[in-house]
Amino acid sequence: MGFRCGIVGLPNVGKSTLFNALTQTAAAQAANYPFCTIEPNVGNVAVPDPRLDALAKIAGSAKVIETQLGFVDIAGLVRGASKGEGLGNQFLGNIREVDAIVHVLRCFENDDIQHVDNKVDPIADAETVETELMLADLESLEKRVPNLQKKAAQGDKEAKIAASVLGQALDLLRDGKPARLVEPKDVEEARVLKQAQLITAKPVLYVCNVNEEHAADGNAYSARVFERATAEGAQAVVVSAAIEAEIATMPPEERGEFLAELGLSETGLARVIRAGYSLLHLLTFFTVGPKEARAWTTFVGAKAPQAAGEIHTDFERGFIRAETTAYDDYVRFGGETGARDNGKLRSEGKEYVVQDGDVMLFRFNV
Repeated sequence: MGFRCGIVGLPNVGKSTLFNALTQTAAAQAANYPFCTIEPNVGNVAVPDPRLDALAKIAGSAKVIETQLGFVDIAGLVRGASKGEGLGNQFLGNIREVDAIVHVLRCFENDDIQHVDNKVDPIADAETVETELMLADLESLEKRVPNLQKKAAQGDKEAKIAASVLGQALDLLRDGKPARLVEPKDVEEARVLKQAQLITAKPVLYVCNVNEEHAADGNAYSARVFERATAEGAQAVVVSAAIEAEIATMPPEERGEFLAELGLSETGLARVIRAGYSLLHLLTFFTVGPKEARAWTTFVGAKAPQAAGEIHTDFERGFIRAETTAYDDYVRFGGETGARDNGKLRSEGKEYVVQDGDVMLFRFNV
């Protein structure tokens, strides 16, 4: 689907270290779906999902192909970015093109790594970045909303919808609040808000970059970030970018023991990837057979033809039905035949809303 998360942050917070660890880890994954560099600062990373291996084992699949999520290492931000300071214009241009923001915050002490403000304060850092993003959106909307209001007064229905929802965003920004707090009243307003490409309307994942000793449970700095995330409806995870960079260079068979020594059950990057997937309100469905077991991405609320279209546009255009088995039933009854014999394989039509974990076989005719 091409969903991409933009990694942002102030200088020296571990942003590039995190991105490099992501890319190195992905490159070391199974060759069936290796890391792919689209541009120097863009990479697609497999979404970890143990269900896929279980399905492949049952079906005797020759290949396992994960679904993926894109990460973009966006040019660093400095104060004044909204006015073009530093790489401000490049930064703002790149961030408008992503679907969600992964905001890396420094939650560690290290005298050898200088902070731009000579102090460790992740909340102040978050506010610095958020302020620049809000100023950029504010400038954009102050030019657009008055024109929309004039057209709305003249009877333009589209302009009336846009003036309403973008006017709400403008009021929030003037009050120092991000546009993601806008609550569209219907699908038309939601569509307009999305098309407006407001930076502060994008969902946010805070990544608390901590020292090694705090990788398992976080610290006082990260606790403050989690409080902020909860208050604004965002998400947060704890990661030690230094540990992730070290893990990325290890042979896969050594990683489990290394993580266990640190009191970790999985890598921080796995948490970042899954949180990004959740942040975008995505779900996974599967196709399973002797050639391959494959995970696919679609959005929560997608109907069967839309999911079919993720595989091929012809599948959506000529959709007839989807033979569907819930993941738990597929595993419980040992595959498609067992699920069918026990009445758990369903024939679903065009109005079926896809559920996370569905194992699907699409029937189509074009």
